[in-house]
Amino acid sequence: MRNFQPGILAKVPPLARYVTFDLKLPQAVPEALQALARFADGDACVAGIGAPLLAALGVRIEGMRPFPARTAGEIKVPEIPAALWCWLRGRDRGDLFLRSRELERSLAPALAVHAAIDAFRYGSGRDLSGYEDGTENPKGRKAVTAAFVNGMGAGRDGSSFVAVQQWLHDFAGFDAMEAKARDNAVGRRRRSNKEFDAPPSAHVKRTAQESFTPEAFVLRRSMPWAHAMRGGLVFVAFGRSFDAFEAQLKRMVGEEDGIADALFAFTHPVTGAYFWCPPMNRGRLDLRAVLKK
Repeated sequence: MRNFQPGILAKVPPLARYVTFDLKLPQAVPEALQALARFADGDACVAGIGAPLLAALGVRIEGMRPFPARTAGEIKVPEIPAALWCWLRGRDRGDLFLRSRELERSLAPALAVHAAIDAFRYGSGRDLSGYEDGTENPKGRKAVTAAFVNGMGAGRDGSSFVAVQQWLHDFAGFDAMEAKARDNAVGRRRRSNKEFDAPPSAHVKRTAQESFTPEAFVLRRSMPWAHAMRGGLVFVAFGRSFDAFEAQLKRMVGEEDGIADALFAFTHPVTGAYFWCPPMNRGRLDLRAVLKK
């Protein structure tokens, strides 16, 4: 299977820009999607379609559903839906900015920019907390199996479902934690990245993908973000469905056993949305599942 958007499987780029769009003129959506197909090559620009846009087209994609907003005590996992999500990937921030402006012009008047987040790769692939991110990502064939739809036919095979959240870190609170408390929250040593016998609230124990029934593997492509003196992580998880992500989220907020993920002590999500990433066909987005002939 080679008809997926290649940027999903590729390594995280040095720089990126995440742009989300709101629906403004439903009747102009088909034309906008044709423009998107010309712009989004699946590599320098990975594209995901949200529920508001599908609704405007009168189309149902099996597996799409509302993002599972959660409130558990002081923990809040919000939903901020969007019509379209584009992950612009590159090496030059100026180029990414200009490409996002070109994309904005291409999609008008049907869609308008809701938000744009500049992101970057930190070190060898670390979160701004200093811990390595995505250590347990599946690789090779396992990554393809985890991330992409297969067996659903033309226009669907090679597509992917993606969960996207912007997390905001409390750096002052994190800095005030002792090194042992930080390691216990993550479940890995920050210096060596080695796992140890951490408390059950440790993030690696809450989200150990092989510990679920069925196993809950996702392909993470998260990147740090920073603006002024605020920063955090844009969490991005691709899957052949949303099931694995939802299983992990349910455990993180403590719905299974009342034990919340210790990460919530110093970071929390401020957005949350689901998107369907179409497959590719001959180098262009394959939109036959959403555009009626």
